[in-house]
Amino acid sequence: MNRQTDDTSVSATEADRTAAEPADHESAETGAPAAPTGPADTAPDPGTGRRPPTGADEAAVTRVFGIRHHGPGSARSLRQALEEFGPDAILIEGPADADPLVGFVAADTMTPPVALLAYVPDSPARAAFWPFAVFSPEWQAMRYGADHAVSVRFCDLPAANVLAADDDARGDRSDPLAALASAAGYDDAERWWDAVVESVPDSAAFDAITEAMSALREDAIQTPHDDSPLPTGLPTASTADPDDAAPAPGSGAPLPVDPTIAPLVVDQHTLRREAYMRQVMRQTLKDGAKRLAVVCGAWHAPALTGALGPAAPDARLLKGLPKIKTALTWVPWTHSRLAAGSGYGAGVTSPGWYHHLFTETERPVARWLTKVAGVLRAHDLPVSSAHIIESVRLADTLAALRGRPLAGLSEVTEAVRSVMCGGDETMLRLVIDELVVGETLGGVPEDTPTVPLAADLRARSKTLRLKQEALARTVDLDLRKERDVERSHLLHRLRLLGVDWGTPTVGEVRNTGTFRETWTLRWEPEFEVRIVEAAVWGTTLRTAAEAKILDTASRDGVTVAELADALETALLADLGGATDGLITRLEAAAALDHDVTHLLGALPGLTRTLRYGDVRGTDTKALAHVADGLLVRICAGLPGAVTGLDTDAAEALRAQIDAAHTAISTRDDDHTTTEWLATLQRIADRDDVHGAISGRAVRLLCDAERIDDADSARRLAAALSVGNTPAAKAAWIDGFLGGRGLLLVHDRELLRRIDEWLRELTEDQFVATLPLLRRTFGSFESGERRAIGQALRDTGSAPAAATGATPIDPARGQAALRAAAAILGAAG
Repeated sequence: MNRQTDDTSVSATEADRTAAEPADHESAETGAPAAPTGPADTAPDPGTGRRPPTGADEAAVTRVFGIRHHGPGSARSLRQALEEFGPDAILIEGPADADPLVGFVAADTMTPPVALLAYVPDSPARAAFWPFAVFSPEWQAMRYGADHAVSVRFCDLPAANVLAADDDARGDRSDPLAALASAAGYDDAERWWDAVVESVPDSAAFDAITEAMSALREDAIQTPHDDSPLPTGLPTASTADPDDAAPAPGSGAPLPVDPTIAPLVVDQHTLRREAYMRQVMRQTLKDGAKRLAVVCGAWHAPALTGALGPAAPDARLLKGLPKIKTALTWVPWTHSRLAAGSGYGAGVTSPGWYHHLFTETERPVARWLTKVAGVLRAHDLPVSSAHIIESVRLADTLAALRGRPLAGLSEVTEAVRSVMCGGDETMLRLVIDELVVGETLGGVPEDTPTVPLAADLRARSKTLRLKQEALARTVDLDLRKERDVERSHLLHRLRLLGVDWGTPTVGEVRNTGTFRETWTLRWEPEFEVRIVEAAVWGTTLRTAAEAKILDTASRDGVTVAELADALETALLADLGGATDGLITRLEAAAALDHDVTHLLGALPGLTRTLRYGDVRGTDTKALAHVADGLLVRICAGLPGAVTGLDTDAAEALRAQIDAAHTAISTRDDDHTTTEWLATLQRIADRDDVHGAISGRAVRLLCDAERIDDADSARRLAAALSVGNTPAAKAAWIDGFLGGRGLLLVHDRELLRRIDEWLRELTEDQFVATLPLLRRTFGSFESGERRAIGQALRDTGSAPAAATGATPIDPARGQAALRAAAAILGAAG
C-alpha cells in the first residue's frame, strides 16, 4: 500500500495536473478492533452466529475495527467480524455530511468502484473524492448495513470542513505500515501487508494490528495545538533511541527504527478528525445504540478505543473550524484510479489483484494464472496449459520457501515472468497493466443527485446508446445516419466544455469523403468534476457549449483564425444559438486585422465548412459572405506580403498558401478560384519573392493549367540561371517540387534540367545547398525516389529536343560588333 489518505479522499483541485495528492495520510493503514467499551460481549447464537440483542438496560458495547482502506483481507475479515458482533449501528470513516447518500448503496445499479464526490458549487474545481471498491472494508460495512437493516453513518470531518481547509493542512504523508514492514524485515510495505493480512484474512487479526498501531503512536511526533513550528528535541525516526522503540505486537521486543523511513506524525488535522469521530460516537450511543461498530483506518483505532472520556476537550479542539458550502454525490470510479501510479492514488498498487483475491476464494492462484494466460493469448502470445500448471507449481514453491501460507502477488508475478513470459519484461507489463491494475468502471443509480448538466449528459448518453467505459474503444460514425450525427454533436459539445470523452482519430475504415467521423472513446473519473465545473455555463450540454464558445469569442485578443476555428466547431456541434454571434464577431475582427497570415489561417476552416456543411444539414449561407470578404482582402494584400521574407517566414507562408489553395480548390467556386489564381500569377511574375514561395506559385499555376509546360520550363531555367545563388536556386526547386516526386518521373525535360544543374554545382556550392536538397528529395515517397532513380538509370538525362540552326540576323550582328569595337577601342 502506498501512502494514501486515511479517509481515502483524493483532491480534485490537482486533477488536471495528473498528480493529485490525498487529503491526508492514512489509507495505508490496516485495521484492528478496539477493546470493547462496556461489559464483555455475550456469546454469539450457535445457529446464526450473531449476537443476541441487548436489553434496554444493558450497557452499550463498542467495537472499533481498524482497517486498511481497499484491502481485501481487511474487507473479508471485517465482514466476518460484523457477522459475529451483530451491531445495531455502524459508523464508517468518511465525510459526515454524506450520510444521505448511504441509502444508494443498496440500489441494484450501484456497482463499485465508485466514489463520493464533494465539491464547492461556487468553485467546482475545489473538490475531493472518497473512493470505494468492492474489496474496500468500508464498502462491505455499508453492504452489511443494507443487508441487515442496520443504521450506517459516516463519522469523519464533514466535507464542508475538509474543503474549507488549505490543502497543506489536511494531514501529513507518514506511513505507519512502512514502519511495521521494516520491523518485520520487509523493504516493501505493500508486499508485507499482502503476505501477513490479505492472503490470510482472519477477524482475530484486528486486535494485533490495533496493538501495533498503539505502539507506533506512542513514539509518534505530535504537533503543537497552535500549529506552531515543532520545538527542538522531539524524537524522530532518525534520532530516537532504538531501545525506546515501541515493541512489536505480541513479541515484547522493540521495533527497530529504520532511519530511511519518514517519522510518524500525529498532526492537528488528525487530532481534529479523531475528536470529531469521538463526538459522533457519543451522539450515536446517546441516540440508543447498544452494539456500536466503528470502522476506521487502523492509525485512528487507538484514539477511539476504550472509554471516550469527557466531550469538552474534543469540543474545544473542533471549535472554530473553517466551513464552506459543499455538495456531495456518488460518481463512477475505476480500478486504475485506485492505483497510486495513476495520479489519483488511493493506496493500492494492484487493485486488479485485490479484486481477484476478494471475489475468488477457491484456488485464487490457479484462477489468477489462468486469467494471465488469457491476457497473453489475446495478444497472440503462445501460452499453453502446461505453462499454467508450471506457474502454479513455481508460485507455491516460492511461497513455501519464503514461509508464506499462500502465494502472494510477488510469487505469482515471478512465476509469470519466468514461465509464461520467459523473462520478457514487455510481456509482463501487459499482465500488470491489464490484470494487476486492471480497468473496471463502476456505475451509480440514475436518481443519484447531481448537477443538471450531468443529468442531461446521462440522459443523452442513454438515448444515443453511448456507454461510459474505462477501456478505450474506437467508434466510426456515419454522418448520413441521424443517430450518428447526434452522437457527433454530443462529443463535439463535450470537447468544447473540456470533457474529452471522445478524441477524433483516424479510423481503420478507408474513407475519402466527409460522411464518416472516427472517435476514440474513454471515460475518466475526473470528467465528473469537469462537468460540474462546466455547469456554470448552462443546464444542458447545448446551452452550456453555446454560452462558453460565445464567451471565448468575446475575449480581447482573440484572433481571426481562432474565431474561424470556433465557428467551424460550433457548426460541428450544431450550436445554432452561437453561430450568428460568432459570424458577427469574425466579420468585425477580420475588418480590423491587417495581417494577411491571420486571414490566410482563417480561410481553410471557413471553406471546409462551406464545402462540407450540408453533409450535416447545417445552414452555411451566412458563411459565404464572410469567406468571400476574407478572400478579397487576402488577394489584395498577399502580393505585397510575400516580399522581404527570410527562409523561415517564407516556408511558414508557403504552408498557409498550400492550405488556402487546397481549400479553395475543394470549394469549387469559379469566381473564387479565378481570383485566387490571378493572385498567384502576380506572385509568380515578380522577381523579388523568396524562391520557396515563387516556386510554389509556379507549381500551383501549372497544376491548375494556367501556365503550360513550356512556360514552367522557362521559369525554371530563369530560376537556375547564373544570376542566382545556389541557395536561392535550391529554395525555388524546393518550392516547385513541393514533395511530389512523380513530376520528375513524368516530365523528363524537367528532370534533365535539374540533373544538369546539380552536375554543374561546384563542391562548395553542392555542400551549401545539400541540406535543403536532402529535405526536398527526402520528402518524396520511397516509390517516387525509386522511380526517379530508375528513369535516370534506364535513359539518363533526356537530351534537349533537336532544333534547327538558329538563323543569323545581320542587323543585330552589326550592332553587336559596333558595340564590341567601341568597348575594345575604349579599352585600348
